[in-house]
Amino acid sequence: MDIEVRIRGLMMDPATNMPIVVLKDVGSDTVMPIWVGIFEANAIAIEIEKVAAPRPMTHDLTRNLMRHMNGELEKIVITELRDDTFFAMLWIRQEGELITLDARPSDAIALALRADCPIFVSEQVMQSAKLNMNGPPEGPTAEELRGWLEGLNDEDLGRYKM
Repeated sequence: MDIEVRIRGLMMDPATNMPIVVLKDVGSDTVMPIWVGIFEANAIAIEIEKVAAPRPMTHDLTRNLMRHMNGELEKIVITELRDDTFFAMLWIRQEGELITLDARPSDAIALALRADCPIFVSEQVMQSAKLNMNGPPEGPTAEELRGWLEGLNDEDLGRYKM
């Protein structure tokens, strides 16, 4: 079963200065962090902030290509956590046929925001991520990180600035 999530925040990890996308289960207070690269975080932040770029960015181009090929992004699902790496799938409907494509979660999230489609995490990944929220090497412990993420408020999250 897949769990619908929303982006709760986009921020910098205080221990590593790496961007984190914080996903929150819409049906509970469970949060799940995904560490992403700075460029991917910027692509997500641009769409959250609705900043207009003078030329199409990569994820805008991908969305436009899908639309021009009569495709619609129905949902994205973060499907797997293997060796501290998350995996995702794009679910695209094109002329009645459902197509799934492998994607990095950061790209899938950036595209989902542009296509205004739901974001899901498999129940297995959510359970694994809750148990293994260790972050990058030498980061905070799972308990420290869980407490920090659950204690975030809107002021802590700011305006998604990187």
